[in-house]
Amino acid sequence: MTFSTWREPVQDAWIDYNGHLSEPYYVLVLGHATDAVMDAVGLGPDHRSANDASLYTVEAHVRYLDEVSAGTDLEVRSSIIGVTPKLLWIWHELWAEGRLRATEEVLGVHVVGGSSAPLPDDVVARARAACVDPPEHAGRRIGPLRSSG
Repeated sequence: MTFSTWREPVQDAWIDYNGHLSEPYYVLVLGHATDAVMDAVGLGPDHRSANDASLYTVEAHVRYLDEVSAGTDLEVRSSIIGVTPKLLWIWHELWAEGRLRATEEVLGVHVVGGSSAPLPDDVVARARAACVDPPEHAGRRIGPLRSSG
């Protein structure tokens, strides 16, 4: 279930020497999607300025699944897959032209005045109400390939 959707076109400056969307721009667009989730859950600009607070990414895992060409419209479908008193676990799927191109799993900690702090009760309630089971690829780690010989 999608909690939030972010749309953004690929900019010409984001295209690398191979003619495809360059790595950092996947992360840029997925970061914009994280901001949209923050806004939707109640951690938007008003919360940030009134409380000297934000959500800091403490861990992220991106899977680059398919190339994206110049001029493509991107859509990031975001879900909340976990919440604790201080942490928000987000799953992003980046789609273009009807195909899944990348995923990102983000673990964010709520920070107030430079230190971790509990999320506001209304944010926790909203996040828990929207929470879905983590997809199959969430929570995996990167490891070396095993040799057959």
